[in-house]
Amino acid sequence: MPRAILPTLLLAACSSQGYFAGADATTDGWSDAPSSSWTGDDDDGGSSTTAPPEVEDDPLLLPPAQTDVFVFVPNPDRDTVTRINVRSLAVDTTMVGTDPQIVQTTPDFATAVVFNRGDDSVTLLDATTLEQDNVDVRANMNDMVLSPDGGWAILWHNVARERPDDPRVEGLQSFNEVDFVDVRRATHQPLAVGFNPRMVRFTPDGSLAVVVSDAYLSIVDLTVDPLSPKLVELEPGVLDPASAEEVIVAPDGSFAWVRQFGSSSLRVVNLASGAVGQVPAGDNPTDLDLSPDGRAAVAVARGSAELWVYDSERPFASPRVVALPPDGAYGQLLFDPTGRQGVLYTTASAIERFAVWDPVADTVLERSLVKPVQSVAVSPTGGTMLVFHTKSDGPATEPVFAGHWAMSLVDLSDFRSNPLLLPAEPLGYANSTSGHLGYMVMDGEQYFEVLNYDTLLHDQYSLRSPPVFLGVLPDLAPNDGDEPPAWISQEYSLGRISFFDADDGSLDTLTGFELNSEIEVE
Repeated sequence: MPRAILPTLLLAACSSQGYFAGADATTDGWSDAPSSSWTGDDDDGGSSTTAPPEVEDDPLLLPPAQTDVFVFVPNPDRDTVTRINVRSLAVDTTMVGTDPQIVQTTPDFATAVVFNRGDDSVTLLDATTLEQDNVDVRANMNDMVLSPDGGWAILWHNVARERPDDPRVEGLQSFNEVDFVDVRRATHQPLAVGFNPRMVRFTPDGSLAVVVSDAYLSIVDLTVDPLSPKLVELEPGVLDPASAEEVIVAPDGSFAWVRQFGSSSLRVVNLASGAVGQVPAGDNPTDLDLSPDGRAAVAVARGSAELWVYDSERPFASPRVVALPPDGAYGQLLFDPTGRQGVLYTTASAIERFAVWDPVADTVLERSLVKPVQSVAVSPTGGTMLVFHTKSDGPATEPVFAGHWAMSLVDLSDFRSNPLLLPAEPLGYANSTSGHLGYMVMDGEQYFEVLNYDTLLHDQYSLRSPPVFLGVLPDLAPNDGDEPPAWISQEYSLGRISFFDADDGSLDTLTGFELNSEIEVE
């Protein structure tokens, strides 16, 4: 049963007149070397030994690989990609490279870009004809993003995406490389950037790619040929700088904030000049996010139990500081899509609780959970939170959930919850188009779960085979009031995919489609 509510209500001592109350300091803090607009500690050590870094990546939610007509599904075990026609549910399959893991579609719907982990290649599929070009890329890549215009696919080795079954790298191995695939010309340009690239971001107009690595920010102008990285040293002259973990780009594309683990400041990099400034960020900031409206950048200072709220247009204006519960150890912030509130939690400590921050009133409410947190998501409407729990337990874990996987559905308006005991580890989830339903599958379990975000109840459907991926078909008639079907690809040597119709609760399965077999209705 749900644990009792923790009766904690904190009011920040600072102004509560919106995101930027009191932001009146100088707005020019650039320099050729790191400097600060305020006096105080300019650390490079901070509290880096107090706890491990937070794990923010959400591997359970995969971006949809779809166009206005087709959905593309990778089949790693068969070295194929399946294309589903949304209108007719016709299925076509084509061979690609070995072990396809990531599929993304370009914004113009013309091309599906497939990363093949097993043979270090990218397949560029014509979305209409399935004709393909194959581009060999550098070894040991495991993550990929597309530029905003779809002109470039950027690949790198993301430590957070490492898996036990990753292919062994033969021969020499680099930890500094990022590979840029030109989608239109089917060529690639590998670049050496800083050691251990962690994240790639883009300016809103897509002209610049920004790569953060341990000690550098690499700025790549995507409008010139050949590409060449402009490396900005985040702490010039420092022998052992704090490791950079995260970067966000200002909405106008003029500068970027960089968060370093164990530091007490954020680096602010002018993307035109490469000049570096810094702003205070409390003790050991462990997360950095833009608000949904783009007006605020928010850092979570886990070491000092604070939120630091910055004006996204004036990085050197005085930030607003919001106090958090001193014993909460919160290290991550997740805004709901509406921006009305932010959820605070930690993945670095076995703590059975979360908090909700109101960014207008600057109030923080804590609530308890049945188990520690592995990852958190918020429904598209902002009304419901999904908490995926760790299998390991914490000091206050509810006994019925001890030693088991679990998830909780939490209503963010009144905080009623429905914790669910799971038979296996969650493999993936997807949201319905309306945002009122969620869909989930578990590793090795032949079940498909339908989560009702309004009632917090779930329904379970049997599958013919263990699931691999799932998603939701695009809505071709957004005004008809119907939910487009969800799809679940499954392990089967000849191909198997099921379609769930939320409107009537039916689950239809297409089996053997690689041999042009028929639909089977369960």
